[in-house]
Amino acid sequence: MPPGALSPAERDRSWARLGEEDFDVLVIGGGVTGAGVALDAATRGLRVALVEARDLASGTSSRSSKLFHGGLRYLEQLEFGLVREALRERELMLTRLAPHLVKPVSFLYPLSHRLWERPYTAAGLLLYDTMGGARSVPGQKHLTRAGALRLFPALRRDALIGGIRYYDAQSDDARHTMTLARTAAQYGAVVRTSTQVTGFVREADRVAGVHVRDVESGAETSVTANVVINCAGVWTDELQRLSGSRGRFRVEASKGVHIVVPRDRIVAESGLILRTEKSVLFVIPWRNHWIIGTTDTEWNLDLAHPAATRADIDYILEHVNSVLATPLTHEDIEGVYAGLRPLLAGESEDTSKLSREHAVARPAPGLIAIAGGKYTTYRVMAADAVDAAAADLPNRIPASITDKVPLLGADGYHALVNQADQLAARHGLHPYRVRHLLDRYGSLVHQVLAEAADDPELLKPVPGSPDYLQVEIVYAASHEGALHLEDVLTRRTRISIEYPHRGVDSAEAAARLMGRVLGWDEDTVREEVRVYVARVEAERESQTEPDDQTADARRAAAPEARPRLEATA
Repeated sequence: MPPGALSPAERDRSWARLGEEDFDVLVIGGGVTGAGVALDAATRGLRVALVEARDLASGTSSRSSKLFHGGLRYLEQLEFGLVREALRERELMLTRLAPHLVKPVSFLYPLSHRLWERPYTAAGLLLYDTMGGARSVPGQKHLTRAGALRLFPALRRDALIGGIRYYDAQSDDARHTMTLARTAAQYGAVVRTSTQVTGFVREADRVAGVHVRDVESGAETSVTANVVINCAGVWTDELQRLSGSRGRFRVEASKGVHIVVPRDRIVAESGLILRTEKSVLFVIPWRNHWIIGTTDTEWNLDLAHPAATRADIDYILEHVNSVLATPLTHEDIEGVYAGLRPLLAGESEDTSKLSREHAVARPAPGLIAIAGGKYTTYRVMAADAVDAAAADLPNRIPASITDKVPLLGADGYHALVNQADQLAARHGLHPYRVRHLLDRYGSLVHQVLAEAADDPELLKPVPGSPDYLQVEIVYAASHEGALHLEDVLTRRTRISIEYPHRGVDSAEAAARLMGRVLGWDEDTVREEVRVYVARVEAERESQTEPDDQTADARRAAAPEARPRLEATA
């Protein structure tokens, strides 16, 4: 197996290493921040382990707007430092660190007020461009109403008087986070999912490690480390309580809901950004689809499975339909997903006003906590967390170098794009298939295609989900750490939100492909399919409920893919 592969054999080795080795840094949480911390620490020469109770990116990091953006609206809140920082990170992703995963995307900002709005918005976008926004993407372009309608014909003529086109960047967040974790593993980090922290190891007044349970087998062990870094996102406060030390900040969960509709329902050549009374609404191009969102409401219920309500979906439809010539209906919706932003609690009760700045604290010797921030600035957050951990490490540590460390698949990507036709001919695939694979795996595409060397049938599409090849399901289980059907259909691929069947029509075929790698018998295949189908049914039902409480009750009725998990509030 190549370095960085999260294979079943590597999973067994990782369990042994957790119990036997002493680590410098133990990271709790397999979201983008935890994976970023693991990579940052490993590339500084530290001995690193990362544990995640569920799957990589199973929380917030697979449920974002899928944008690497500076945060145009934060300029209005005068958070210039945050925007400048985010734009620098976007530039790094596009050009050096992850060009295979992060791509430019254009947005139309429709103007509806004469006189003041164009100069006001242009000034903000000029600031955006000069802070670093226009280095790797085109700068703003001003459009008349006719020009804006040519770019976005789906808009009602009376919805705008003109527009401004600007660029940001987008990425499949779950794939990016998983690739980040695999890159950390390539540099020596132990990365282990389905591994839940059940308690903390203490020596006198300091934290010296954690107790963990393998939620697949039920096995338990203890992990010793000089410093534990809590990167649990919306679970930060729960972990803080478990550690027995007083937290330095509080994290509030804000629910964001997105809907996915087919590309042909909105005729446009660009994304769209709309102002709402609370925040902004994006219409984001996503392969053969549009992602539309997001909402921003307080959430105090199940942190693992936030539920979208009928009211959330109606809110999105109402706002987007206010500018569309042909309104969208509930029947147009292919997928829905809800995620929780881990916001630092502030003075304001309005979650959309809470800061997206991050905070790092040392609540006890040997324990660091980091929370807040936004997906785009994960690398800066990670560096700050490891810098803070230096106080608990015996030796002086080098400075962060992750701005120079490309993620797995980045090296060689551009050359392979130029060779896509030859690569396609060699494997008997259409060139568009190869380009699709390159934008998901980069130069790791050779590893993916090698999985089909002895079985050309794997180069055929997944039944019910023709955008994906069967070999991608196999590779997810053999190299990407996928342990359950849910991991593959919702995160390694996006089948669960890109098809009206939400993965149900592909579930059995995908389970059998995974089972080849993971050694599943017929009973296990059937159980994986049953649990996944029950999850989809529960989500569909929750999305018909009028409020959070009833939607949460519906969603909570579904079985857990990892039944040995201990519930958190």
